[in-house]
Amino acid sequence: LEGVLKLFKLLHRTRQEVFKNDTKALEAARQKINEEFRNNRDETSEEKINELLKIGSDVEVILRTSVIQAVHTDSDKIVLIPRKDLLQDNTPYIDKPTKKQES
Repeated sequence: LEGVLKLFKLLHRTRQEVFKNDTKALEAARQKINEEFRNNRDETSEEKINELLKIGSDVEVILRTSVIQAVHTDSDKIVLIPRKDLLQDNTPYIDKPTKKQES
């Protein structure tokens, strides 16, 4: 039961971060999270609960790492608003790797 509440809170925190300043998306995500938890609140099978927790946890990771906000600034322009979680160190591509010098 503790894991369920923890995931519920985590999903809502992630929702607030991912959809910041987007009231429609914030509300839609809030309703969906609440609906999914409400629909399964009477579940008693530990196996099924663990399966649902895994799905919820996967959804949280996908939201946090894959969703990016975009804002229409013009009829033909969109500005992307990346979050810190989405920015990753970029390793430059090297067509012909060089051998490391042995010391």
